[in-house]
Amino acid sequence: MFRTKRPSAIAGRIAGNLGIGMSYGWWMDKHTRHHNNPNHDDLDPDVAPEVLIWATESALGRRGLAGFITRHQAGLFFPLLTLLGIDLKVSSIKALRAGVVKRPVLETALLIVHASAYLTALFLVLSPLQALAFLVIHQALFGVYLGMTFAPNHKGMPHPTGDEDYLRKQVLTSRNVRGGRIVDIALGGLNYQIEHHLFPAMPSANLPLAQPIVQRYCAEIGVPYQQSGLIESYRQALRHLHEVGAPLRH
Repeated sequence: MFRTKRPSAIAGRIAGNLGIGMSYGWWMDKHTRHHNNPNHDDLDPDVAPEVLIWATESALGRRGLAGFITRHQAGLFFPLLTLLGIDLKVSSIKALRAGVVKRPVLETALLIVHASAYLTALFLVLSPLQALAFLVIHQALFGVYLGMTFAPNHKGMPHPTGDEDYLRKQVLTSRNVRGGRIVDIALGGLNYQIEHHLFPAMPSANLPLAQPIVQRYCAEIGVPYQQSGLIESYRQALRHLHEVGAPLRH
């Protein structure tokens, strides 16, 4: 959003730590590693084998609850997203405790202010039972929205071998989502994921301007440029999840 790093970091901590209760420093570290190696089974934290499994090799040998989730992960995808908001907050606290955030004191203070203000507002306005119900529903819907924003972009796309050049590593692992201004607003510019990965410092408002240039260049050099509608992007991601879990269903 800004020309220099400092105002971007300030805005990030206000929006992330103070606004939604997620560590900006932890997110930037995680997101940078994702950008450096998108969809890489070993180096991209977004596809690391945890609850959802994105690579068939990682699904093999999973037993018990983990195996059950992997077998049915396509059907469980949206229900599991209800936990994403809480997971981001827990991961933020773990990162602060582990010392991987550059400004731990400031970020911790902002998270405390967020939690205090959020809970105080709930219990001042609502009864205890209503406040608890609002908290659960609010965080669940927040997780679903975030997951539906992130899922169309890389999920179900090829996993790199490590031999690709920068352009192919970013383009082949990403998917753009068509849909006009409504999708632009709903996904916050992440629907121009190919351009976002090629030019991660580019303001999101400029991504639509870069899109036709990038698409033409990819056509010139013979690099596949993947686009789909919003619903189709979810269908592709869910189909991939279903296929990954197939070995455990036999």
